[in-house]
Amino acid sequence: MPTDTPDRQTAFAAGQASAVPTHPARRLPRPRHPSAGEHHRDVPGKPGGMGRAAGVIASTAVCQAALMVGLGLLITGPAAGHWPLTAEDRVNEALEGARTGTLDAVSLVVSEAGNTLTVVAGTLLACLALLLLPRLPRRRDALFLATAVSLQALVFLVITEAVDRTRPEVERLDASPPTSSYTSGHTGAATALYAGLAILVLHRAKGPWRRPVAVLLMLVPLLVGVARAYRGMHHPTDIAGGILNGGLSLLIVGRALLAGPHVPGGTPAGTEAPEAEPAPAPGPAVVVYNPTVTDESARADLRRVLDAHGRTGAEFVPTTADDPGEGQTRRAVEQGAALVVVCGGDGTVRAAAEALAGTGIPLAVVPCGTGNLLARNLGLPVNPEDALAVALTGTPHRIDLGRIEGDGMDPAHFTVMSGAGLDAAMLESTSDRAKAVLGWPAYVMAGLRELRAPRMRLTVAVDGAPPLRRTARMVLLANTGKVQGGAALVPAARPDDGLLDLLILDPRGPGGWLRAVASLLRRQPEGTAGHSGRAPAVEYFTFHRVDLRFDAPQQRELDGDSVAPGRRLSAEVRPGALTVLMPAGGE
Repeated sequence: MPTDTPDRQTAFAAGQASAVPTHPARRLPRPRHPSAGEHHRDVPGKPGGMGRAAGVIASTAVCQAALMVGLGLLITGPAAGHWPLTAEDRVNEALEGARTGTLDAVSLVVSEAGNTLTVVAGTLLACLALLLLPRLPRRRDALFLATAVSLQALVFLVITEAVDRTRPEVERLDASPPTSSYTSGHTGAATALYAGLAILVLHRAKGPWRRPVAVLLMLVPLLVGVARAYRGMHHPTDIAGGILNGGLSLLIVGRALLAGPHVPGGTPAGTEAPEAEPAPAPGPAVVVYNPTVTDESARADLRRVLDAHGRTGAEFVPTTADDPGEGQTRRAVEQGAALVVVCGGDGTVRAAAEALAGTGIPLAVVPCGTGNLLARNLGLPVNPEDALAVALTGTPHRIDLGRIEGDGMDPAHFTVMSGAGLDAAMLESTSDRAKAVLGWPAYVMAGLRELRAPRMRLTVAVDGAPPLRRTARMVLLANTGKVQGGAALVPAARPDDGLLDLLILDPRGPGGWLRAVASLLRRQPEGTAGHSGRAPAVEYFTFHRVDLRFDAPQQRELDGDSVAPGRRLSAEVRPGALTVLMPAGGE
């Protein structure tokens, strides 16, 4: 995993490293993560602290459910006639043939460890112990465990409604519940409870006993899965699906609750605080807003926030279909605006950034669109009024911009991401109506439809090095790393490091997609190209300039807006080109 220091090299390539930056890059203050002794405290009193965590969990759970349902439909559909699914019946038959009275009794006891009543009772007892036994209640730990178990159960119900799979054709030792065989509910619930307890033991307990106890707890869901297969209740892939569902629930809830809100915070002790930008001048403020997502009531709410922070008499200027924000912002600069507030999605913010680049006039981002990725990466609340209040009480910071050009498109800047392939096709196929009804999960649904699109062939030239040949489902040029739900698609990307990041995604077959998802979840690429020259499913580069040339025209996107298909993309970083208002202080 590449580090977040300005002199980091290319993270992963086939024997290829990127050049080291030759300039000092201004860095955002790093998040201060709570120490082991602080995790039990309530969420710090930031605007939307717990609300942000709930939003992250809810939004990412949509992706979890979509993934699990997609895998189930794959198992019961196109992949059903392929190995290893064709061998599952033989596994169940072998387990049936190995039955003895003793093993029947043991498997019953082990299976009951994942029973609904057992898991509910175990969760309640564990939460009560976390709240009552320590000197100070470990509320966040209890909330983590209860939420993870509940999320697993909720996603399990969605799966069983969407995927219909019959149970193995062997004698079943238990009564068959009226649910699909996929996934194993016992195994998923056991994973959420016992693996969740193992996580808490490893991160909260002290002493030599904690590792053996954690290992024993981790073994419980595996034993439950084996017992369920032995008793004829599930196919092996049903058990693997249950473990995956429980594990994803722990990952999603743990990132949202145990690590605290992932927003820029204070400078760690013992390190020099970064140089601060001067506070915004008290001159006039101009609000550039997208009228399709900022109605009169919303504008009145924003005006009240501006007035409360001394920005009275702000001028509100709407965007138009012909000018999504650049012209309005440029006129505001020419007329002496000391602050520009942008209310809209990432496309509106990008248009305003075109006019603000290099001016030093601060930008306050008010998220009113579907993705709102820049606001999320800057640690701003997703509620427009809260975001404006946090920005107005925050501090100015300089962040990088990416400058991109290609055939059939005018040179432009991007604040978040640009790319070609799957992400561009997903954006192109997502209707405005779907976005209005579903919000950003509409992109997930569109992405699932585009998974079978053919891969592209391209040449990649990083910082003038010899070009590399690659195939890919998607290439992504990133100034920031997080996407919806707080997921870090490009973990090393930071908006103030004087570098841009390139993600090349090229999974092959169902196994390749599973490895790619696992690689992204653990925030590491699968590996680098071996002697065969075949690149991994997930590959990262960092760069100052990159040139991408495609063998055939590809769909392309710029900060969430589709641009004309073409054969070329060239991008370079503009360090510190944009000044934005960031949340002040640490967690």
